[in-house]
Amino acid sequence: MNVLERMRHNDPSLGLLARDRPFRYYWFGQTVSGVGSQMTVFVLPLVTALALDGSPGDVGLVATTAMAPYLLFSMLAGHTLEGRNKRSIMIGSDLAQALLLGSIPVAWALDLLSVPLLAVVAFLSGTAALMFGLVGFSYVPDLVPEEELGAANRAIQGSRTFAQISAPGIGGILVGAMGPALALVIDALSYLASALGIGAAQPSRQIDETHTTGQGTSVWDGLCLLFASPLLRPLTVHAALYNFASQIFTLNLVLWAVQRQQVSVSAYGVAIGFGGVGALFGTFIALRIADRLGIGRAFIASLVLSCVVPLLTTVWALTGLALAVVIAVVMLVSGIGLGNANIYSITMRQSMIPRDQLTRSAGAYSQVMYGAIPLGAASAGLLGEILGTRTAATIGAAILALSMLPMITRSVLSFHVAKAPQPVEARS
Repeated sequence: MNVLERMRHNDPSLGLLARDRPFRYYWFGQTVSGVGSQMTVFVLPLVTALALDGSPGDVGLVATTAMAPYLLFSMLAGHTLEGRNKRSIMIGSDLAQALLLGSIPVAWALDLLSVPLLAVVAFLSGTAALMFGLVGFSYVPDLVPEEELGAANRAIQGSRTFAQISAPGIGGILVGAMGPALALVIDALSYLASALGIGAAQPSRQIDETHTTGQGTSVWDGLCLLFASPLLRPLTVHAALYNFASQIFTLNLVLWAVQRQQVSVSAYGVAIGFGGVGALFGTFIALRIADRLGIGRAFIASLVLSCVVPLLTTVWALTGLALAVVIAVVMLVSGIGLGNANIYSITMRQSMIPRDQLTRSAGAYSQVMYGAIPLGAASAGLLGEILGTRTAATIGAAILALSMLPMITRSVLSFHVAKAPQPVEARS
């Protein structure tokens, strides 16, 4: 039975969770770890600002150090971790994050907490999260057969989107009830629960995880693999352009809407939140759309929503609540496309890349994606200063629309999981 035949079931993801115990445990671990990661992103700045009375510069330092490993180590980590025992690495990463985040309440209770200590914890926790994410991406094909990848990724992306939506609210409640430092106790416990779930996710079929490592290969192999493939190359270029443009668009949109167009901060926050709602809905309908169109064509259709629709945000001469409603609608629709696209992108890469190169390719992909973010943020400030925030946001939206052009190729349009093209070997 091929992937599209399995998609015809009413809910293939729930079916997979119901019948596949190892994947169910893995999904639980991923879900809990995802909630923990999003809570960490939300709570650490609050610890800096509230528990330590930190300045905006202090908050920025902690936030930057948490993301720094993705910029510094992604490609090296993917190369180094290739061929290692994935489950052990994920469990170790969870335990490390539990220990690191658990140290913050202890330091706070002993009056030893400081901004430099928080920055160190954020950096080490970010490194552990990077390792978890890289090997987690390459572990899914070990758990489920290729024709089940779409259903597996839908389940994982659905819970990940839920975590992005719910974790700030959960974190806010915990911070309000316990204070920011003690709230990290619950965060640390979530990583322990994740480690238990991952530990129980033993593949039902024997997987050889020791046949190849990064020894004897170049750290650049993952990047070479991505750009050698007629399918992976446009996917990588699109992801980099999208992340670059989204920074220009979103950072200038908030300034234009709140400072110039009298949209209240609360209304803007609610409007942006509709993007998460749309993404969650998108994960639920992604497989049905792929069933009708094929995964490649469904991917292109999803990019029309996520990349082109944002152009409609800044064309209206609206202010206040009316503009907030427009932003909410745009975020909802583009979020649906983004929810679809995330599933298709992950499934395509897992299907195309040889298993013994999945981790290093994920590291290279992460390096390109996250490397585009600071470039986009710097460009956002420069364009906003020179051209004004509305024009800069419009330019960002235009680049978002253009980012889908590399994806309109025969290789992408004809892609089908069950009949994937032959994988491209990495070049030395």
